[in-house]
Amino acid sequence: MADPVMLVTGGGRGIGAATAALAASRGYAVCVNYRADQASAERVVAEIELAGGRAIAVAADVSQESEIVRLFEVIDGSLGRITALVNNAGTLERYMPVSDMDEGRLNRVFTTNITGPFLCSREAVRRMSTKRGGDGGAIVNVSSVAARLGSPNEYVDYAASKAAVDTLTLGMSKEVAAEGIRINAVRPGVTYTEMHALGGEPGRVDRVAGGAPLQRGAQPIEIAHAILWLLSDEASYITGTTLDVAGGR
Repeated sequence: MADPVMLVTGGGRGIGAATAALAASRGYAVCVNYRADQASAERVVAEIELAGGRAIAVAADVSQESEIVRLFEVIDGSLGRITALVNNAGTLERYMPVSDMDEGRLNRVFTTNITGPFLCSREAVRRMSTKRGGDGGAIVNVSSVAARLGSPNEYVDYAASKAAVDTLTLGMSKEVAAEGIRINAVRPGVTYTEMHALGGEPGRVDRVAGGAPLQRGAQPIEIAHAILWLLSDEASYITGTTLDVAGGR
Protein backbone atom coordinates (compact mmCIF):
# COMPACT_ATOMS: atom_id res chain seq x y z
CA MET A 1 0.00 0.00 0.00
CA ALA A 2 1.34 3.43 -0.96
CA ASP A 3 2.23 5.93 1.72
CA PRO A 4 -0.34 8.66 2.35
CA VAL A 5 0.74 11.92 0.73
CA MET A 6 0.75 15.28 2.51
CA LEU A 7 1.37 18.82 1.29
CA VAL A 8 2.51 21.37 3.86
CA THR A 9 2.49 24.88 2.44
CA GLY A 10 5.14 27.09 3.96
CA GLY A 11 6.77 23.91 5.18
CA GLY A 12 10.37 25.06 5.44
CA ARG A 13 10.20 26.86 8.77
CA GLY A 14 8.29 27.18 12.02
CA ILE A 15 4.98 25.35 12.38
CA GLY A 16 5.21 24.06 8.81
CA ALA A 17 8.62 22.49 9.30
CA ALA A 18 7.57 20.86 12.58
CA THR A 19 4.42 19.52 10.92
CA ALA A 20 6.31 18.12 7.93
CA ALA A 21 8.83 16.29 10.12
CA LEU A 22 6.16 14.89 12.43
CA ALA A 23 4.04 13.76 9.49
CA ALA A 24 6.99 11.96 7.91
CA SER A 25 7.68 10.17 11.19
CA ARG A 26 4.11 8.89 11.05
CA GLY A 27 4.40 7.46 7.56
CA TYR A 28 3.44 10.29 5.25
CA ALA A 29 5.31 11.12 2.08
CA VAL A 30 5.59 14.89 2.40
CA CYS A 31 5.84 17.79 -0.01
CA VAL A 32 7.56 20.69 1.73
CA ASN A 33 6.40 23.78 -0.11
CA TYR A 34 8.30 27.05 0.10
CA ARG A 35 8.21 30.43 -1.63
CA ALA A 36 11.79 31.72 -1.46
CA ASP A 37 13.79 30.02 1.32
CA GLN A 38 15.02 26.97 -0.57
CA ALA A 39 17.77 26.20 1.95
CA SER A 40 15.35 25.81 4.87
CA ALA A 41 12.98 23.61 2.89
CA GLU A 42 15.77 21.37 1.65
CA ARG A 43 17.07 21.10 5.22
CA VAL A 44 13.67 19.79 6.35
CA VAL A 45 13.66 17.29 3.47
CA ALA A 46 17.20 16.13 4.35
CA GLU A 47 16.22 15.56 7.97
CA ILE A 48 13.19 13.56 6.91
CA GLU A 49 15.23 11.43 4.52
CA LEU A 50 17.93 10.88 7.14
CA ALA A 51 15.24 9.44 9.41
CA GLY A 52 14.10 7.07 6.66
CA GLY A 53 11.17 9.10 5.37
CA ARG A 54 10.22 10.35 1.92
CA ALA A 55 9.94 14.03 1.07
CA ILE A 56 10.40 16.59 -1.67
CA ALA A 57 10.80 20.38 -1.59
CA VAL A 58 8.83 22.37 -4.17
CA ALA A 59 8.96 26.13 -4.73
CA ALA A 60 5.60 27.79 -5.33
CA ASP A 61 4.09 31.11 -4.32
CA VAL A 62 0.64 30.22 -2.97
CA SER A 63 -0.61 33.72 -3.69
CA GLN A 64 -0.49 32.82 -7.41
CA GLU A 65 -3.04 30.44 -8.91
CA SER A 66 -0.77 29.23 -11.70
CA GLU A 67 1.94 28.28 -9.20
CA ILE A 68 -0.56 26.41 -7.01
CA VAL A 69 -1.73 24.39 -10.01
CA ARG A 70 1.88 23.57 -10.89
CA LEU A 71 2.65 22.62 -7.28
CA PHE A 72 -0.11 20.03 -7.23
CA GLU A 73 0.94 18.68 -10.62
CA VAL A 74 4.47 18.16 -9.29
CA ILE A 75 3.08 16.26 -6.31
CA ASP A 76 0.93 14.12 -8.61
CA GLY A 77 3.99 13.12 -10.59
CA SER A 78 6.49 12.75 -7.75
CA LEU A 79 4.53 11.42 -4.76
CA GLY A 80 1.09 10.46 -6.02
CA ARG A 81 -2.43 11.58 -5.20
CA ILE A 82 -2.60 13.84 -2.17
CA THR A 83 -4.49 12.61 0.90
CA ALA A 84 -3.68 15.39 3.40
CA LEU A 85 -3.23 19.13 3.05
CA VAL A 86 -1.96 21.56 5.66
CA ASN A 87 -2.62 25.16 4.62
CA ASN A 88 0.12 26.67 6.73
CA ALA A 89 1.74 29.32 4.51
CA GLY A 90 1.01 32.82 5.71
CA THR A 91 2.45 36.28 5.97
CA LEU A 92 2.14 39.50 7.89
CA GLU A 93 3.70 42.92 7.56
CA ARG A 94 5.08 45.50 9.94
CA TYR A 95 2.74 46.29 12.81
CA MET A 96 0.68 49.46 12.37
CA PRO A 97 -2.88 50.77 12.85
CA VAL A 98 -5.42 50.34 10.06
CA SER A 99 -5.28 54.10 9.44
CA ASP A 100 -1.74 53.66 8.07
CA MET A 101 -2.35 50.60 5.86
CA ASP A 102 -2.48 50.79 2.06
CA GLU A 103 -3.96 48.66 -0.70
CA GLY A 104 -0.66 47.01 -1.59
CA ARG A 105 -0.18 45.71 1.92
CA LEU A 106 -3.74 44.39 2.11
CA ASN A 107 -3.42 42.64 -1.24
CA ARG A 108 -0.16 40.97 -0.21
CA VAL A 109 -1.58 39.71 3.08
CA PHE A 110 -4.94 38.60 1.72
CA THR A 111 -3.69 36.82 -1.40
CA THR A 112 -1.29 34.70 0.63
CA ASN A 113 -3.45 34.15 3.71
CA ILE A 114 -6.87 33.81 2.06
CA THR A 115 -6.58 33.18 -1.67
CA GLY A 116 -3.81 30.63 -1.11
CA PRO A 117 -5.79 28.34 1.24
CA PHE A 118 -8.90 28.64 -0.96
CA LEU A 119 -7.09 27.56 -4.11
CA CYS A 120 -4.93 24.90 -2.44
CA SER A 121 -8.09 23.44 -0.91
CA ARG A 122 -9.75 23.47 -4.32
CA GLU A 123 -6.92 21.50 -5.87
CA ALA A 124 -6.84 19.05 -2.95
CA VAL A 125 -10.59 18.44 -3.10
CA ARG A 126 -10.41 17.75 -6.82
CA ARG A 127 -7.99 14.93 -6.04
CA MET A 128 -9.45 13.64 -2.76
CA SER A 129 -13.17 13.67 -3.52
CA THR A 130 -14.80 10.26 -3.73
CA LYS A 131 -17.19 11.76 -6.29
CA ARG A 132 -14.18 12.45 -8.52
CA GLY A 133 -12.55 9.05 -8.10
CA GLY A 134 -10.46 9.88 -5.05
CA ASP A 135 -10.17 8.01 -1.78
CA GLY A 136 -11.07 10.89 0.52
CA GLY A 137 -8.71 12.83 2.72
CA ALA A 138 -8.34 15.59 5.26
CA ILE A 139 -7.35 19.25 5.31
CA VAL A 140 -6.17 21.36 8.23
CA ASN A 141 -6.02 25.12 7.90
CA VAL A 142 -3.67 27.07 10.14
CA SER A 143 -5.62 30.05 11.46
CA SER A 144 -4.61 32.18 14.44
CA VAL A 145 -6.03 33.24 17.78
CA ALA A 146 -5.75 36.71 16.24
CA ALA A 147 -8.99 35.89 14.40
CA ARG A 148 -10.75 36.11 17.76
CA LEU A 149 -8.68 38.88 19.34
CA GLY A 150 -8.45 41.24 16.36
CA SER A 151 -4.82 42.38 16.87
CA PRO A 152 -5.70 46.08 17.29
CA ASN A 153 -2.93 48.58 16.55
CA GLU A 154 -0.76 45.78 15.17
CA TYR A 155 -2.13 43.41 12.54
CA VAL A 156 -5.87 43.87 12.01
CA ASP A 157 -5.37 42.84 8.37
CA TYR A 158 -3.68 39.60 9.42
CA ALA A 159 -6.40 38.92 12.00
CA ALA A 160 -9.10 39.53 9.40
CA SER A 161 -7.41 37.15 6.97
CA LYS A 162 -7.36 34.43 9.60
CA ALA A 163 -11.04 35.01 10.40
CA ALA A 164 -11.68 34.34 6.72
CA VAL A 165 -9.74 31.08 7.05
CA ASP A 166 -12.06 30.09 9.90
CA THR A 167 -15.09 30.69 7.69
CA LEU A 168 -13.50 28.81 4.79
CA THR A 169 -13.02 25.88 7.16
CA LEU A 170 -16.64 25.91 8.25
CA GLY A 171 -18.25 26.41 4.87
CA MET A 172 -16.08 24.16 2.76
CA SER A 173 -16.21 21.34 5.32
CA LYS A 174 -19.98 21.20 4.84
CA GLU A 175 -19.62 21.20 1.06
CA VAL A 176 -17.33 18.19 0.91
CA ALA A 177 -18.23 16.09 3.95
CA ALA A 178 -20.22 13.67 1.81
CA GLU A 179 -17.20 13.30 -0.51
CA GLY A 180 -15.00 11.65 2.11
CA ILE A 181 -13.12 14.83 3.06
CA ARG A 182 -12.79 16.37 6.52
CA ILE A 183 -11.69 19.99 6.92
CA ASN A 184 -10.67 21.47 10.26
CA ALA A 185 -8.44 24.27 11.51
CA VAL A 186 -6.12 25.10 14.37
CA ARG A 187 -5.83 28.55 15.93
CA PRO A 188 -2.33 28.86 17.38
CA GLY A 189 -1.58 31.41 20.02
CA VAL A 190 1.73 33.27 20.05
CA THR A 191 4.32 30.78 18.85
CA TYR A 192 8.10 30.91 18.61
CA THR A 193 8.52 31.27 14.85
CA GLU A 194 10.41 33.62 12.55
CA MET A 195 7.17 35.24 11.36
CA HIS A 196 7.31 37.83 14.14
CA ALA A 197 10.41 39.31 12.54
CA LEU A 198 8.28 40.18 9.49
CA GLY A 199 6.21 42.39 11.75
CA GLY A 200 9.26 44.21 13.03
CA GLU A 201 9.41 42.63 16.47
CA PRO A 202 11.40 39.36 16.58
CA GLY A 203 10.98 39.12 20.36
CA ARG A 204 7.21 39.64 20.35
CA VAL A 205 6.40 36.23 21.83
CA ASP A 206 8.29 36.96 25.03
CA ARG A 207 6.56 40.35 25.34
CA VAL A 208 2.99 39.06 25.04
CA ALA A 209 3.22 35.45 26.26
CA GLY A 210 2.20 36.44 29.77
CA GLY A 211 -1.28 37.22 28.48
CA ALA A 212 -1.98 33.50 28.08
CA PRO A 213 -3.14 31.61 31.18
CA LEU A 214 -0.32 29.11 30.63
CA GLN A 215 2.11 32.07 30.86
CA ARG A 216 4.29 31.14 27.89
CA GLY A 217 4.47 31.00 24.13
CA ALA A 218 3.99 27.81 22.14
CA GLN A 219 6.68 25.77 20.45
CA PRO A 220 5.96 24.84 16.80
CA ILE A 221 5.86 21.13 17.62
CA GLU A 222 2.92 21.73 19.98
CA ILE A 223 0.89 23.12 17.09
CA ALA A 224 2.09 20.30 14.83
CA HIS A 225 0.78 17.67 17.24
CA ALA A 226 -2.69 19.24 17.09
CA ILE A 227 -2.56 19.34 13.29
CA LEU A 228 -1.56 15.69 12.99
CA TRP A 229 -4.28 14.67 15.42
CA LEU A 230 -6.95 16.43 13.36
CA LEU A 231 -5.65 14.69 10.23
CA SER A 232 -5.63 11.28 11.91
CA ASP A 233 -8.30 8.63 12.24
CA GLU A 234 -8.53 9.54 15.91
CA ALA A 235 -10.41 12.63 14.74
CA SER A 236 -12.51 10.74 12.19
CA TYR A 237 -15.82 12.23 13.38
CA ILE A 238 -14.58 15.82 13.51
CA THR A 239 -15.07 18.27 10.65
CA GLY A 240 -15.78 21.98 10.41
CA THR A 241 -14.10 22.55 13.77
CA THR A 242 -11.46 25.12 14.71
CA LEU A 243 -9.27 24.03 17.62
CA ASP A 244 -7.64 26.69 19.76
CA VAL A 245 -4.04 25.82 20.62
CA ALA A 246 -3.42 29.07 22.42
CA GLY A 247 -2.42 28.42 26.00
CA GLY A 248 -5.92 29.17 27.29
CA ARG A 249 -6.51 32.47 25.46
